[in-house]
Amino acid sequence: MTDDLKNQPSRVDGRAKVTGKATYIAEFRFPDLAYGYLVQSTIARGKIREIDTAEAEKQPGVVRILTHKNAPKLASQQPDEEFGVRSRPFFALTTDTILFSGQPIALVVADTFEQARYAASMVKVTYDEQPPSTDLRKVADKRIEGRPRPVRGTPDEAFAAADVKVEAEYIIPVEHHNAMEPHATVANWDGEKLTVYDKTQGVDGVRNYLSTHFGIEKTKISVLSPFVGGAFGASLRPTPNTLLAVMAARETKRPVKVVYSRRQLATAHGYRPASIQRIRIGADKGGKLTSIIHEAVHNTSAHEDFTEDLVGVSRTLYACPNVRTSGAIARTDMQTPLWMRAPGTVSGVFALESALDELSYKLKIDPVELRLINYAEKDPDTGRPFSSKELRECYRQASARFGWKDRKPEPRSMRDGRLLVGWGMATGTWGAFLAPSSARVTLRADGTALVESGTTDIGPGTYTTISIIAAKQLGLPIEKIKFVLGDSDLPTAPSQGGSITTASVGTAVQECAQIVQKQLIELESKREGSPFAGVAFENIVFENERVFVKGRADTGSTIAELLGRNNLGHLAATHTTRPDYGERGKYATASHGAQFVEVKVDEEIGIVRVTRVVQGTAAGKIINPKGAHSQEMGGVVWGIGMALTEKTEIDHRIGRIMNPNLAGYHVPVNADIGSIETIFVPEEDKIVNPLGAKGLGELGLVGIPAAIANAVFHATGKRIRELPITPDKLI
Repeated sequence: MTDDLKNQPSRVDGRAKVTGKATYIAEFRFPDLAYGYLVQSTIARGKIREIDTAEAEKQPGVVRILTHKNAPKLASQQPDEEFGVRSRPFFALTTDTILFSGQPIALVVADTFEQARYAASMVKVTYDEQPPSTDLRKVADKRIEGRPRPVRGTPDEAFAAADVKVEAEYIIPVEHHNAMEPHATVANWDGEKLTVYDKTQGVDGVRNYLSTHFGIEKTKISVLSPFVGGAFGASLRPTPNTLLAVMAARETKRPVKVVYSRRQLATAHGYRPASIQRIRIGADKGGKLTSIIHEAVHNTSAHEDFTEDLVGVSRTLYACPNVRTSGAIARTDMQTPLWMRAPGTVSGVFALESALDELSYKLKIDPVELRLINYAEKDPDTGRPFSSKELRECYRQASARFGWKDRKPEPRSMRDGRLLVGWGMATGTWGAFLAPSSARVTLRADGTALVESGTTDIGPGTYTTISIIAAKQLGLPIEKIKFVLGDSDLPTAPSQGGSITTASVGTAVQECAQIVQKQLIELESKREGSPFAGVAFENIVFENERVFVKGRADTGSTIAELLGRNNLGHLAATHTTRPDYGERGKYATASHGAQFVEVKVDEEIGIVRVTRVVQGTAAGKIINPKGAHSQEMGGVVWGIGMALTEKTEIDHRIGRIMNPNLAGYHVPVNADIGSIETIFVPEEDKIVNPLGAKGLGELGLVGIPAAIANAVFHATGKRIRELPITPDKLI
């Protein structure tokens, strides 16, 4: 750990997690709990001719088997607009039509998990099978074009006239999230009151979903998710286990738990969509970009129009007068994709930053210098100024720390013994978003504060970050802040995704804490003899557990003393913050980063090892330095997996995923990871939000796959445009 992190707050939930006191969803229990286990389709397209449950029903402990034949009808099967995916959503056990391999077609409920799993293996299904279509390459020409975006200038003419050109195709496969914690739901009905423990990134979204599809008032539903063992976008939408657990609990009149197996996480669930991108870039001899044309298509399911923006970065990352982008989807017989860390952007940046690297070699211009030549001082797409942008400083500091000046520009020019050494770099960016959010802050008689908001913590350290914000505002040590989240009965907060939580929930907490401070001072100033009488709130300081008039730190009282003098056991405020989109909308808001990577390649066996990463990150004010550092490290590790090992293998003849486990789907482990260093470049931003903070959960990943691919080219002279970069592509 670097010296500047040693004295920073550690995770407030860390001890609970490492000692096992933190309770994850599959660990919650109710009396008389039953267990549900999925039966899944073994074909990717067709219809169920017959589903025979007779033998399974005879097995010990079986309580009920639900299929499309006997499952209760849902109150609604309309799309949920809040999840951003339109068309015809999939609801398990509502049809005999098979839409994808692994589709849930029955739920066996039994007294124990083992009994449910065994009985599920006894369910016999026959199908009328049809040939599936799961290969994006074969359906890309049947694409459905997205909404047209304005064309800037005359990109086709400019490309034709360019002095130097790059034209290439980049391919990214299907990838799965593979979080440590599987999807799980525990549902219990108490009359008309429904309590659901669910692995989710948004408890309020799940409550709304259940209210709509089961026809229940939201006030009668409680959704809880206190700890989440990783999600990365996989839990932004309610998954079949949620719906089926609630349905089974209502039918059996018993609490029911449904937990996915590792295999089911791949086969019954969403993923990062496969994509094919074609980029054409033109430049003059001095390296100035004259044209960018970026076209992309990615797969979706046969029943839903899931879309990601892969091409937006080509409109905003660099200054270029002539730009045309287009995005499209193509239907496949697979489950609907889901958002996966840095959705759309990391895929698009891989293509753009790889193409720019190719251009740098053609121009014989250093990759960093080429990016500086085309540095965007304002948003090229809208003309708006950036609320803040320290990307230039990211390039400077990270390249200096990495030692980029010592890079030999020619491919295959650097070695470490028999290993080829390559240095590559790329730029990363992610929008700095802000959403309405609510919080409640309660000052308590024992001198502590209770902070509540219906957000979640899927692993980035939200418990800690929000506690830091509250502690600083209230002038209390972090140990005296108790932050409660993951409960739909708490003040509403947005789902945790898109790197918006710190900015959104943190702003609500900070403003709510200030409101309750003002309430306390207002009450105290009315008391006879109060030192705060007639003093403006701006001149009152909350610091080091004391409240005092500015300039008189040797006097003052504790919060507990002020509450006691006013005969209060507690004092609370609830507040909702709504961003001023009008004022904020005058600016472009984004985080930026520069990633520098060293790889060493054993050319004889094609093995690539990422030995060193240095990244410069500009993300506004860093609220939680340890947490931010961990987030950036995690992003790099994810990028290494995306670049070198991760791919969901699909047998397109039968439309089936062939590696639905961690033995076949290779995620990086500690032994795969070299040195990772993050430099947080100071960046003041008074516009993006009151905290001045920007999201960075996605940012650490965005540029890494491209930087690795560029480093591999520098090492080997081989340009790999299809991820992952596996040994067979290098030998």
